[in-house]
Order: sequence, then C-alpha cells, then structure tokens
Amino acid sequence: MGFTSGQGVVTLLVLTASLLAVGMANRPIAGKPANHWNSGFNHSIWGPRNNPFHPNNTRPPKKFIVGGSERWRYGFNYTDWALKNGPFYINDTLVFKYDPPNSTTFPHSVYLLPNFGSFLTCDLSRAKQVATVAQGGSKGFEFVLKNLWPHYFACGEHNGLHCKEGMMKFSVMPLFRPCHG
Repeated sequence: MGFTSGQGVVTLLVLTASLLAVGMANRPIAGKPANHWNSGFNHSIWGPRNNPFHPNNTRPPKKFIVGGSERWRYGFNYTDWALKNGPFYINDTLVFKYDPPNSTTFPHSVYLLPNFGSFLTCDLSRAKQVATVAQGGSKGFEFVLKNLWPHYFACGEHNGLHCKEGMMKFSVMPLFRPCHG
C-alpha cells in the first residue's frame, strides 16, 4: 500500500510547511533577540530548588466532611456537593459522618460501587461495603483516596433506596496533587 502521487505531494507540502514554521520560530523579530529554546523545552524549572516533583514541594492532603454541615443524610445532593468541593487529590480523606442507628434516625452506610453503570442505577449487587451503620458516629468514617480511578460512593440502606430516591450518592476522580508554584 503506497502513496499515490497526489498523497505524496500533499505530504511533502505539509512537511515543508512544518519545517518552515519551525525554522521561522527561531528567527529574530525586528529589534528582539531570537528565541533559542534548544529542544523547545524550558529547562529552567528543573533545578534542585524548583523541582516540582520533589517530595517536600507538594501541598498537604485535605480532609473533607462529606456533605459539609449537612453530613451524610437522606435528601441532600451529594453530586452537587462533590462538584462544588472538588477537585480531590490522591491521599485526600473523605469523612462520612452520620448518626448511629436509633429509634429516631434512619441508618446509613457507605458502599463503594464498582463502575459507572452501577452508580447510575444504584446497583449494589457487586458493591463493597466500606462503612457500616455504626461507623459514622462521633468522628465519622474516614476513606483515604489512594488510587487514580473514579470512586463511586452510595448509601446502601434499604436495598439502595437512599441512593435511588435520597440522592445519597456521588463520585470523585482523584488527581495527582499539584505542585507549589
């Protein structure tokens, strides 16, 4: 499978235009010195003091109380909360606070759903329970975001009713922590 003569001419023109553009980029503009960037990369930030990947050059992890002052409860929009409080980064902690079960409160739990489809439908069949109804009291249940994949959280009580009807679900996609600068 070779080039036709038309394809060869077009390829040659594109290659020539690209080389010409790169060559012109380093030409001096009237009254200004030429920009000689070597390989096109500015290496000035990579000195030992300015290395953005140095272990002491990152922001510390944060703790987020899920729902803020509303805590983990039925009828609050946690997807909206996550959008307003993000972005979330690796090693940030989500704190789920909810009342332990008693005669005046509804019990809540925390499940980690396996995928987006399960999240949309509140399907708990393959979900992993990460906090029981008793773990949300006092200081709350803490979940540290350790992985760079989406995390889908939901309340699993009443066979997913709190997730489906009570908006007790949200997702976060942790990112690498940005550098100071």
